[in-house]
Parts: sequence; C-alpha cells; structure tokens
Amino acid sequence: MRVAYTSARGGRVPASGPRRAPAARLLLLATAGALILALLVVLSLAIGSRQLGLSETVHGLLAHDRSVPSIIVWQLRMPRMLLAIGAGAGLAVAGVVMQALTRNPLAEPGILGVNAGAALAVVLSISLLGLTDVTGYLWFAFAGAAAAAGLVHLMAGRSGRAGPTRLILAGVALGASLGAITGTITMRNTRVFDSYRFWVVGSLEGRGAEVLAWVAPFLVAGLVLAIASGHALNALALGEEQAAALGARIGAVRALALVSITLLCGATTAAIGPISFVGLVVPHVLRLLLGADQRRILAASLVAGPALLLLADVVGRRLIWPDELEAGVVTAFLGGPVLLALVLARPRGHA
Repeated sequence: MRVAYTSARGGRVPASGPRRAPAARLLLLATAGALILALLVVLSLAIGSRQLGLSETVHGLLAHDRSVPSIIVWQLRMPRMLLAIGAGAGLAVAGVVMQALTRNPLAEPGILGVNAGAALAVVLSISLLGLTDVTGYLWFAFAGAAAAAGLVHLMAGRSGRAGPTRLILAGVALGASLGAITGTITMRNTRVFDSYRFWVVGSLEGRGAEVLAWVAPFLVAGLVLAIASGHALNALALGEEQAAALGARIGAVRALALVSITLLCGATTAAIGPISFVGLVVPHVLRLLLGADQRRILAASLVAGPALLLLADVVGRRLIWPDELEAGVVTAFLGGPVLLALVLARPRGHA
C-alpha cells in the first residue's frame, strides 16, 4: 500500500515511492562492492610468481598444513592481502575526511605533508642510522608523518582559526620544503637513494605479518575516529557558521579529523610507502554514486578503498610476470585517467 503525505503547497506526494529507489540502489551497490572485493581477495591469494589454481588456493586456505599451497597462502600472501585491505581502507577513509574537512573535492591526505614528513624521516634514518629494511624505519616514518601533520596544523592556526584554505596552503608549503630537503640528501648520497627508492614508489611486496601487526592498531584507531566524525562532517559541509549554529564544535571536529588522518596516512605510508590517488579518486567516485552524506561515503570507503588497492596489487603482479610492478605505480596509472574522466564529465558550473 502506498502512503502519501500532504506537501507544503497542498498537493499529495507519494512517500514510499521515492524512498525505495535509493534503498534498492544502495543495496545493489553494496552487494556489487562485496562481490568484487571477495573476487579480488581470491585473486590476491592465487596470483603471484608461483600461480595457484582455484582448487590449490582453496586447499591452501582450508588445510593450513605444511603443503606448498598452504605455505604460500598463509605465510606469503595472506599478510600482504590483509595489509592491502587495511591500507586501502585507511587511505580511502582519510581522503573522505580530508575532502570534507577542506570542503575541496580535489584534496587528498598527502596535502597535510604526511608523505613528505614520512619520506624525510625515512631518508634520515637510512643516512644517519644505516637502516635498510622497512621494519627498521617504520617508527621513524610514522613519527615523521605525525610531526609533519602536527606542524601543518600549528602553522595553519598560528594567526587564528585553521580554516580550510590556510590548512591547504600550510600543507603545500611544508611539503615543498621537506621534499627539497629529502631531494638534496638523496642526490648527494647514492647509498641512501638506493634504499629510499624502493620505499618511495609504494609497494606491498615483502611486507609480512610483522608489518601488518605493527600497522593494525593505528589503522583501527584512525578508522574508528573517522567513522565517529561522520555526522559532524556533514554539518561542517554546510560551512563553519551553519555548523556552529547546529551545535557542532568546530575546533573539536577539526582536531578529531586531523588525528584520524594522521593515524591512517602515517601508518599506511610508513608501512607501504606513498600510494597516490586512492585517497583522491575513491571519495570522488563514491560521492557521485551515493550523494553528499559523509556517513554513507565513509562506510562505502571501507570496501572501495581495499578493492582499488587490491586491484592495483593484482594487476602489478600479472603485468610483467614473473616480476612485479609496484602497487603505487599501478594506482597512478589507474587513478589518473579515472580522475581526469570524472573531472571532464562533471557538468559545467559544478564545484
């Protein structure tokens, strides 16, 4: 039975009809996203320098014994797959929060100087301490990312409220300065550059269970903070004055958002290096599909981000098999054309 209500102009408007379509569309998108992610998980466990058939993959996954498929699945590919899921979710959610915080659909988490801070910390740990393994400079990379994000926030709020424009300018300025220092060190020291270049391209290769265990607490904390701020980010999208009128505490919302971005991007960048376009393209696409509700976009990012990073990782393993192309390179190849197509397809006059 269709229920109707009376509009402000006195007309009868069907209430149930318009509400069913969005719900059905959301259900369809959620089902499709879950199926795509499940398929990519299977492919991630099966594809590599030693290919596994479907039966071998299932056997290795279920048996958990000393057979070759089981060792490959559980010791080599399972940690890498789980890290890709966590990192993809972290980057995508951080991108959603960053774009909502700055009210700029082309903003991405790296604009806070996180990547530049992590890169400088990695270079310094290699040049001064002689560290060459990713597990050795995880803490240094995370500390550099956190320090850069904190410094950007201090710079932006030095002369008043840290508004979106001031935040972006401070991030760009600091990123350029730190990048110049990093470039100077690597150009003058070939040993440092040789170690640094394997991290800076962004790769999941060689990341084992110890890296996953290290990064997981930071990712979980960042995701919880980001999802908890969804309602406040909706209010902030209306502008700071309107958000304050609705009862939102602007300073607390911004601080919570910046902490979540720092945790997510700092941990991810430290673990697998800078990965571009995930935090930029995923929120953009989801906003077109789901509308402007940040709570829906945040929830969908938990599926779309991992799917994109897993896709990049799987494609990279097959593209130049038996060698690998780093996931950071593949995301740039995939994300660049997609973002360009989205920008060109936007109606004229759209922000």
